[in-house]
Amino acid sequence: MKFLDLPEGLAERIIQCNSTYTVRFGVRLRSRMYSFIGWRSVHSEHCEPVKGGIRFALDADAEEVEALAALMTLKCALVDVPFGGSKGALKIDPREWAPQELERITRRFTQELTKRGLIGPGLNVPAPDVGTSEREMAWMADEFRRANPMDVINARACVTGKPLSKGGIAGRTEATGRGVQFAIQSYLRDPRTGGIVGRRDLKGASVIVQGFGNVGYHAAKFLSEEDGARVTVVAERDGYVANPEGLPVEALKQHQLRTGSILGFADAKSFAGDMTGLEEPCDILIPAAMENAIHIDNAERIKAHLVVEAANGPITFEADQVLRSRGVTILPDLYVNAGGVVVSYFEWVKNLTHIPFGLMERRRRERRNQTIATALERMTGNTFPADMRDEFLEGGAEIDLVRSGLEDVMRSTWARIAELLEEQPELGDYRTAAYVASIRQIAGAYEAIGI
Repeated sequence: MKFLDLPEGLAERIIQCNSTYTVRFGVRLRSRMYSFIGWRSVHSEHCEPVKGGIRFALDADAEEVEALAALMTLKCALVDVPFGGSKGALKIDPREWAPQELERITRRFTQELTKRGLIGPGLNVPAPDVGTSEREMAWMADEFRRANPMDVINARACVTGKPLSKGGIAGRTEATGRGVQFAIQSYLRDPRTGGIVGRRDLKGASVIVQGFGNVGYHAAKFLSEEDGARVTVVAERDGYVANPEGLPVEALKQHQLRTGSILGFADAKSFAGDMTGLEEPCDILIPAAMENAIHIDNAERIKAHLVVEAANGPITFEADQVLRSRGVTILPDLYVNAGGVVVSYFEWVKNLTHIPFGLMERRRRERRNQTIATALERMTGNTFPADMRDEFLEGGAEIDLVRSGLEDVMRSTWARIAELLEEQPELGDYRTAAYVASIRQIAGAYEAIGI
């Protein structure tokens, strides 16, 4: 490879998917038999177990699953979590089936994966993806537990992204969107970057979000409510809504949940059937929907200073070249949307240790902080500020610890990427630097085990 000095043949080993399994099965529904096809691809087992989401989508195919499994390998290596890469898909439109029907289909799919060793806490750990959620993960975990009655103690760790009541972890639903926020903050705080036209904070910055699902919604919510950014445009598959003063993100989400669409929202202008919302002027563009949203036909019309890839592969190769030639900075998906797998790792660890985060130390920290506050009051003769006291004395709930851990990973990962680009400016951009950092990590793991 151009920027890597790898032993002969190792690059080819890293590129290839180790295995891709196709499963076909039938489920009796609506007084007839329906046949389904699904895939589970394992890209690399240099580190085990392997990790990656399962999507339910009609346009899924084996090639896409293999590509996404490879991306998972690189992503896990970049943020240094101990997983290899995997991915899965079921060719189905979940909207066509009632919940009880979808449960039967999901459980049958899980049975097929279980029989082939393609799910398990020490083997292969799925998570939610497009078309799936914590509901499907709960069904899968329960089905795996039924099939493995001798290992029920660790069965919950067979999947991540579960409901809290079924072994999930606080902060998993928001994790990818929260990671997007931390990625942008890390970029802006770094004096080696150009910021956003010289700016180092998000207060008042204009943001466009393309895709208002879980990731886009949480990213927009955190950037606007916590960092003071203005979300001026939200785009979806049926058009976009705009308000130059800033959209009230939570109110827009509630409108979407009530009506099934972002269009018709009272505090914004709606553009039905218009797919050009991401081409409006802004400081930051966050493509958070499907692959290839920015392509050669619209790349010249993108007016953002910073593009933050919250989705997997939202920019085509040709569009990436066009944007960079125009001076647009791109934060790559390999880094930006890694928040999900980082918090999935926390959930997996929680399930294997059987101890909620913070359980063993929360009260000790509270007592220590109380002692510090009392000592400060005695030394100064002043009362501890009331508006700060509760937060200072708080020992840290699970959600606080999860967010803290995620922020630490995102900040340290950004430092690796930025330092590598500074040391090797010939890499040219953050995407290439991220890939080089990730592949070096994988190559080191292969060499350590003699491969």
